[in-house]
Amino acid sequence: MYNNWEELENAIKGCKKCKLGTNRTNIVFGTGNKQADVMFIGEGPGADEDIQGQPFVGKAGQLMDKAFQALSINRNNVYIANIVKCRPPQNRVPEEDEAQTCLNYLRNQVILVKPKIIVLLGSTALKNILGDEYGITASRGKWIEKKEILYMPTWHPAALLRDETKKIDFWQDLKQMRERANKINLKY
Repeated sequence: MYNNWEELENAIKGCKKCKLGTNRTNIVFGTGNKQADVMFIGEGPGADEDIQGQPFVGKAGQLMDKAFQALSINRNNVYIANIVKCRPPQNRVPEEDEAQTCLNYLRNQVILVKPKIIVLLGSTALKNILGDEYGITASRGKWIEKKEILYMPTWHPAALLRDETKKIDFWQDLKQMRERANKINLKY
């Protein structure tokens, strides 16, 4: 485990522990408030994220930003990261060995951030963080508490681009997160 952000980011920058590290343009470390009360975890970087080195800057991220804006969620007040830090080819789901290799980096980020709420964006984030016994369809919109952290699983914003009917669920889930954060005086 790394005790500070600089050590952790430097370790990730040089990482070649899995095949994703060989084809990346940039690592996509994470962005936002490193002491955030609320953290968002997605699957992995896409093409735009790989080029810019920032999570959720492509079409899915722009959709998420619109929801944030409408719900008064300040992207600079939350922390956003992914299960894997390098882009899977053709934006495929990270393979299990790739996710497992990167999870310790993400766990280290969670330890450093110390969020009270984590919003899990999609099935890959849900299964890698809480376990295979959870499915996104059954779990989304329901609070799950583990190790003093509240988890809110919801659809990945990319799923909303493929199926617009999921936008209502996503909106409701983020509203629920905001209401809980307000109730316990968290900044978002």
